[in-house]
Amino acid sequence: MSDIRLRRAVRVAPHLRTWLTGRASDPSVRYRYWTEIEGLGASDSRVRSARRAIGRTGWAAGLLEHQFPDGHWATTDDYPGNLYRPKYVVLNWRLIALADLGMDRHDPRVRRAAELLMDRWSRRGWDLSGGSGEICATGNGVRTLVRFGYLDHPVVQQSIRWIVRTQKTDGGWHCFPSRTGTLDGWEGLAAFAEIPPEERDDAVRRSIERGAKFYLDRHLMDEGRVRYPPWYRIHYPNHYYYDVLVGLRTLTRLGYGGDRRLAPALRWLRDKRRPDGTWALDADHPDLDPDLGGYDFEGPVYPLRLEAPNRPSRWATIEALSVLARTEDSGPR
Repeated sequence: MSDIRLRRAVRVAPHLRTWLTGRASDPSVRYRYWTEIEGLGASDSRVRSARRAIGRTGWAAGLLEHQFPDGHWATTDDYPGNLYRPKYVVLNWRLIALADLGMDRHDPRVRRAAELLMDRWSRRGWDLSGGSGEICATGNGVRTLVRFGYLDHPVVQQSIRWIVRTQKTDGGWHCFPSRTGTLDGWEGLAAFAEIPPEERDDAVRRSIERGAKFYLDRHLMDEGRVRYPPWYRIHYPNHYYYDVLVGLRTLTRLGYGGDRRLAPALRWLRDKRRPDGTWALDADHPDLDPDLGGYDFEGPVYPLRLEAPNRPSRWATIEALSVLARTEDSGPR
């Protein structure tokens, strides 16, 4: 588990607590509420009940329902057996979401798919192996596989070393050729956030310190003279896109919740709160701004949606409350 440090308790209104933990909520949200907001331990009956339900009902179960017996999800004639394309319906993207939702390798469906992913990457040497990796794919892969319980796997260990080795001199990372990092290259730091502190070697600890400084010095949002609008919208799944909530989640999970340089991002987060106490998703990915440049896609893209945008979102709300629970000041603005 990550280095999650609960600080001052977040005040949650009774109606909001019921909305997040009642039967209509997803078990992944219930589990996160009880552990990350209430701080309950694994032996608590509510925590055990929610944990058992993940993958049996709700969002994770819905994703697993469409898995093929060999571990794959949907493929197309243009990309037969591909684990990465088309986005975002094949194995790579489904595993990222399942890891976020709390699944692990104890479930044979997850284990089958995760081992297929690691085998493919280790044989082809194009992603996790670090031969010609990209921080978006490699960081997401490490983050996902560590959450599943594969920290000690040789592919994961080699990939961690690759993330350290490819960090820029300014402390950031970049998916494209560049001498400098970018806030968009968040996946390496997010992967390190999933490594338990006692399992981080000196190289990883130094990389975390440099990476955290890169983000904090930029207040998680300051890069260039023009602000990129999608960074100020909340999304889930994030896939490989950055937004300010992604930055807050990563930095607070690494133990930087009390750093004063988070103040502008925390103000942004509180300003996003709706009058009823919830947060909403603002858009599905890919959420690109054509006026400020974007990404070139190979092949079709199929958005993966768990909740509709512009409505109260349980996932966005538990994400936001968890960030506030890991900061020094989680009280009202």
